[in-house]
Formats: sequence, C-alpha cells, structure tokens
Amino acid sequence: MRAIVLERTCKANELTVTNVPVPKVKPGWVLVKVKAFGINRSEIITRSYEGDAPYIQLPRILGIECVGEIADSSNSNFKKGQRVVALMGGMGRSFDGGYAEYALLPISQVFAADIDLSWEELAAIPETYFTAYGSLFDCLQLKSNDTLLIRGATSALGLVTLQLAKSIGSTVLATTRSLNKMNLLKKHGADFVLLDDGTLSKQLYSLYTDGVSKILELVGPATLEQSMKFLSHHGIICSTGILGNKGTLENFDPIKGIPNGVYLCSFFSNYPTQEQMNKIFNHIRQYRLKPPISKIFSMDEIADAHLLMESNMANGKIVVTTTE
Repeated sequence: MRAIVLERTCKANELTVTNVPVPKVKPGWVLVKVKAFGINRSEIITRSYEGDAPYIQLPRILGIECVGEIADSSNSNFKKGQRVVALMGGMGRSFDGGYAEYALLPISQVFAADIDLSWEELAAIPETYFTAYGSLFDCLQLKSNDTLLIRGATSALGLVTLQLAKSIGSTVLATTRSLNKMNLLKKHGADFVLLDDGTLSKQLYSLYTDGVSKILELVGPATLEQSMKFLSHHGIICSTGILGNKGTLENFDPIKGIPNGVYLCSFFSNYPTQEQMNKIFNHIRQYRLKPPISKIFSMDEIADAHLLMESNMANGKIVVTTTE
C-alpha cells in the first residue's frame, strides 16, 4: 500500500509517499481502507521535532485521524464496507496512523459514521468537530443566550467552533491578528470581529462593559491569563488550543491568576466515544452544516498540504484523499 512514513524528523518538503506492506489484522484491531484524512497541527509538530522524543518510535506512519471503510472487521461488531471515522488514542504516534491507504486501528478508536457526506467532507470532521463540540457544549456549557469570545478564531478549529456556536444562536466575538482575515470571520458568521493588536481589551469592553460569559481559548497559555480577565462574573473559559506556540504557564499561581468568580477548564481530545460522535453527526444533520474545507490534496501532494498548514493561510480544514 501507499503510505507517508516519517523515517526521521524533517521539513515539510521532505515528506514523500512510499510503499509498505498492508498491516496484518489482529484481535482488538480493525483494518480500515482509508479514503481521506485531515491534516492537524500536531502532525506538523511530530514531523518537525517531536518525532525525536523517546515516547515516539520512528519510523511511523503519521496521522491522528482518518475516514474510510472497514476492510477487515476482526473481532469487532463492525461490518466489512461500513463507513467509519477514526481518531486519537495514539494514532500516528504510538502506532501507525491515517496517512496511508490502509490503517490498522484499535477498535476503541474507530466509530461508525452514519451521515451522508462526501469522503472529503467527512474527513474534515473527526478531530476538529470532536474538539470543537466538546469544548463548547461539554466544557463551556454553551447556550443560545451566551456571549462567546473565540480567541484565535481563524484556525480550522476556530472556524468550526464559530459555526457550531452560531448554529444555536449564541453571540460570537472572534479574534484575529490579521487585518486580512477579518472579512473571513464575518463571512463565517461572527457578530463582532476583534483585531488582536494590543488593543483587544479596549475593543471588547467597548462592546461588553462587564465582559463576556464564555471564552474559548485557542491561542493557549500565551494569552490565557489576559483572556480570563475578559470574563463576566461566573463566566467560564476553556483552554483548548496552543496556537501561540506556548504549551505551559511558568510559575502560574492559580489563586492569583484566576480572577474571583470565574471558572477555568480545558478540553483534551484523546478519548472520543461513539455516543459523542453520534451527537456531532446529529448536530451537523439538524443544522445542515457544511465543514469549512480549505483545500483538498492528493497523497502525492502531502508536502504542499503541510506547507499550507505551516503558512497559517489555510482558512479551513486541509484534507488529503488517498484515491487518484
């Protein structure tokens, strides 16, 4: 089969397609014929430098998600030919992932996909929508009467959270550091677009003097402490992303760092379930949502797909198909 194998950490333009044996099925694992997969920033990190970490054994087929059909159901309840999505649980890191024509995956990470979407549309859903849906509706407990600030809204995850929040009628403030991307956020339904240029506090408080009720922090620890101050009393902030390329807070004192009367939580996307995926598919159907796709590549264009992700100019999910 054709696959994209990370032999060593490298630059995007060094990624190539190679031929490797189709994995042999074993109990507790199913073989998926991959139709398409999404590109994620974590794969850029693995390819760039994290692949050198002792907990990742190279060579490794990349890819924390994929969509396709069951090729061999092994000892699972799946049926051959059944449409499925797969994500997380160590894909592309602890074991080979979705950047291939076939993927051998733990039953626990594979989920039935009973939804009428093209393979390309379906490939834009697993990791991004799971993270967005969980952050908004589980962690933030978002309601239609909430005012939500999305910090880092032009990312693929940001655009999906904007879509989901607007689908239930929430008021959304979306931030970007680029003047050129303000119209993109308006096009996707943001009620207010704020330029993150050092005057964000002034812009936000001119609209909501008491702050907002909910915040989705996608920039991460780089802006988390400031973002918490934008919450109204009893507001909730969910830290989900690390677009600011800073993964931790040094010398963080939660007693002093978290304002009185507000709540800090986070979403970790490593434990999806069939029930959660069904809720996402039902929501997409109910509100007739279309995944925001930036561009579709072939496997032979994997280097270009990674370069687009690195450029921060994607403006939607980057998808790769395995078919010619």
